Amino acid sequence: MPQLSVIVYGPNAQGHLTELLDSLEARPLADAEVIVAAVGDWARETAERHAPETAVVPLPEGTGDAAARAAGAARASGRWLHFVHAKDGVPAGAPRLIAERAAELDESDAAVDVLLLGHVTTTWQTAAAPSRDGRFLAGAGRAGLALNDAAELLRLTPLLGTRVLRAEFWRAHEERLTTDDEPSAAHAALLHAGRVACLNQVAYENRVLRPESLPPLAPEDRFALIERYESLLPLTENRRAVRAVLYNLMVRDLVRTFAGQSLPDTVAREFFRRASLAAARWRPEGHRRPGGLEGVRHTLLEEGAYTKYRAFQTANRTRRAARKAVRTRKRQVAAKLRDHQYRRALGRPVDPNLAVFAAYWDRGVSCNPAAIAAKLAELAPHIHRVWVVGKENAALLPPGTDHVIPGTRRYWETLATAKYLTNNVNFPNAVVKRPDAIHLQTHHGTPLKRMGLDQMDHPAAAKGLDFAALLARIDKWDYSVSANSHSTRMWERAYPARYTSLDHGYPRNDVFYTATAADVRAARERLGIAPGRTAVLYAPTHRDYEAGFTPRLDLAALADRLGEDTVLLVRAHYFYGGAASPLTGLRRSGRIIDVSSYDPVEELCLAADALVTDYSSIMFDYANLDRPVVVYADDWETYRTTRGVYFDLMTEAPGRVARTQEELTEIFSSGAWRDDGAAKARAAFRRRFCEYDDGRAAERVVRRVFLGEPEEALPPVIPLEERTPAPTPEEATA
Repeated sequence: MPQLSVIVYGPNAQGHLTELLDSLEARPLADAEVIVAAVGDWARETAERHAPETAVVPLPEGTGDAAARAAGAARASGRWLHFVHAKDGVPAGAPRLIAERAAELDESDAAVDVLLLGHVTTTWQTAAAPSRDGRFLAGAGRAGLALNDAAELLRLTPLLGTRVLRAEFWRAHEERLTTDDEPSAAHAALLHAGRVACLNQVAYENRVLRPESLPPLAPEDRFALIERYESLLPLTENRRAVRAVLYNLMVRDLVRTFAGQSLPDTVAREFFRRASLAAARWRPEGHRRPGGLEGVRHTLLEEGAYTKYRAFQTANRTRRAARKAVRTRKRQVAAKLRDHQYRRALGRPVDPNLAVFAAYWDRGVSCNPAAIAAKLAELAPHIHRVWVVGKENAALLPPGTDHVIPGTRRYWETLATAKYLTNNVNFPNAVVKRPDAIHLQTHHGTPLKRMGLDQMDHPAAAKGLDFAALLARIDKWDYSVSANSHSTRMWERAYPARYTSLDHGYPRNDVFYTATAADVRAARERLGIAPGRTAVLYAPTHRDYEAGFTPRLDLAALADRLGEDTVLLVRAHYFYGGAASPLTGLRRSGRIIDVSSYDPVEELCLAADALVTDYSSIMFDYANLDRPVVVYADDWETYRTTRGVYFDLMTEAPGRVARTQEELTEIFSSGAWRDDGAAKARAAFRRRFCEYDDGRAAERVVRRVFLGEPEEALPPVIPLEERTPAPTPEEATA
């Protein structure tokens, strides 16, 4: 019996079935079967071309989705069923992730009926846009839960493709789940489930077809929304928390449908009447309406006040239009004034002793620009340094840091007259490149993921990036800093222009060769790491297919398995709600330290005995320390396909690679994280990617760019075998 049955169902809408089956066939899974409930001849013919890898269940044209799902399920023999509509997609590697998670549940929690997945959405305008479901999936954790204890999961996008059903559960509730109303089936699956579990990874692609390409909805079809919730709410009897969430969803959807649809008045009145009756009938006892305008809408709906609601809508539209007109006028006046001031400043001579620095979209003093500015103060103190910093971060600047706030008069005057402009991203499009000014692009990492023009083939990563505007920004560069020849080649490919590549190393990495044992001890003391403890820095990267950051590891479980002598330094955007309770105790014991807002990150690296990361460029920087690196790549196939990469990290990793949390735990508990095999992989990685970093990168950049010294006069790069990295924490405390 296979672990997983992937049941593809429906007609070959707009030809997307071929792409879906090609994706499934490209990475076959021994413990999974693919069944195609093909509706119509085109779907059947397409599916048959993929036989015998797929089993085909031919169905006549016009067969509904519910009937097609049932036909596919009747043919399935897997323990778990994953229903995938023929128009949708399954990211590379997703069936493996699902099958492994399902097997884990079979071993640990056989009572789980539904496994919930993360997803992205592709439309006729956008590709693989992340959903906001990740926060709910992460908040639920990995353990099986009763819906009564996790009612917020009802807020997940109601897609049946993001619910993997245990086969026994499907057979027990097939009649209730067999409906052509997919959101109803998706909600019903949760409401009927004894327990649910989550897989907080993208394992489904929801493709939304252009509405104008589909049969039009009759005005009366909107009533189906009311009927959906009227059929679901009886399932919440004696489930107070569940009913409250589902009721809020109903009222929200009813209000949005009424407000957002242009319906004939008679239909609109009838919809409002029925919606009002449903809202009054199912309103939970003691229910509190939301505040603000949304609360007013809920009140008017529950009271059935159609005329008042229409008046409320009209007043709101008038008020919004007036406010928009005022804001637009203010922006126009401000823009005209700013442009006038900037143009006047551009007429002044360039100040040869003025240098502007910025980093990470004006977030503060950090990264390569910070290291260059510090060295500039040492070698050329006559050059005045001004930082561009957002208003919200100005208070966090080191005392005495001269700075300008974006958009202010001094900001534009400074950018107009500065001789040197240094950034690790690009300055705004409006910044003019003066002939006698120098623009220095430092970048902020060695590229694993595709960058610049190379993102054109990966729309989910590009997210509507204006490539023409990007090229215009690149053309302003005079110099581009590089840490290794790999970066130099990739920058020249991704950012083609006439700039000069500075193969001098990353200035931010100088500290990894100049720091002393006292510096390492001080960093650990500031972080509260007790002597003798092993500090593991966990620093995952951002994923374009996720709406927000959520840890991909069960941090509480990992800390528990690694033991009392190990401290986890977690470099993340925030801790997710589901782990708040167990992490609170662990934080108190000092076994997990949230370093998400700790700066500089280089100090965290100095303090850490080892690094755990996925695809973050921090691995290239940390490798300079010649300390163990473990790659946790649980979704490598999805990341590689969605974002695009320049090399295969799985075969060129800086150390051991784990694909599951259990593998990661075993790597540490067995000592493999720092064995000879890990050291050999790290040595090869360092030879390729630590090529120019030797502790003198900032000096070379300053002397070349700011002091105008020729290349041959600069300090040569020290060979890798002759460099001495900063002491390890163990060496620093010996």
